[in-house]
Amino acid sequence: MALFTEAAVKANLRNRDGRRVFYLGREDRLTPGARDYLRSNHIEILPAGQAKPQRYQLLSGGEIQDKPEHMTHLDAQTLVPKNHPRIIFRGQVDCLEAELLLAQRQAHTEGYGAMVRELGDALEFSRQALRHDVLNEPMAAFPLGGLTEAELRARSHTPQKYYGQPHFMPDYTQCWTLLAVNRARTTARQAELACYEAFRDREGRCSRPDLLQGFNRLSSFLWILEIRLASGKEKG
Repeated sequence: MALFTEAAVKANLRNRDGRRVFYLGREDRLTPGARDYLRSNHIEILPAGQAKPQRYQLLSGGEIQDKPEHMTHLDAQTLVPKNHPRIIFRGQVDCLEAELLLAQRQAHTEGYGAMVRELGDALEFSRQALRHDVLNEPMAAFPLGGLTEAELRARSHTPQKYYGQPHFMPDYTQCWTLLAVNRARTTARQAELACYEAFRDREGRCSRPDLLQGFNRLSSFLWILEIRLASGKEKG
């Protein structure tokens, strides 16, 4: 039995008579997010037994019919080794989403209601970034906490001016929410580096500056949340 997440569903969509469909095995299951994605995009779920044999493309230019265990989907038609840089990048984003969920839970527990919502912005950005990678679509600037790019830069560079709190080094005496957000921020940095590795060319240029810039802004945003918590002025 396989459990298909939204990302796995997107990677396994097929074309049938000019429309997108998803084939689901009798014992396979969908996460709620995956089912909502299929429903909202009007993608029909069909029994796996109705699927026609599919030949997968390889980056080398060849084709294979059966998917080996050491390979996974880069997109619906293309298979790559599981250590391909873009697959590693997607794994890092998955880790980031897990850390953001834990930070949200901790913020909720400690009563930081506004921060729960703002961490939700960060989580939604991460999910949208993954979606735009899988679908090879450009990603527009994503609002984080209602702040523009210039506002994010100003607040993260000069926090004393905006929050009365200078830059600091986190320590164990600070609240659990701050420590959870700090961990999410470091994971966002790892995702940013993985993004660069996934999309850089031989000259070091990045073919997805939209995603790279987005993760850079995300880590700045998470640092701002830490600053606010450290200031002691955040409700909680």
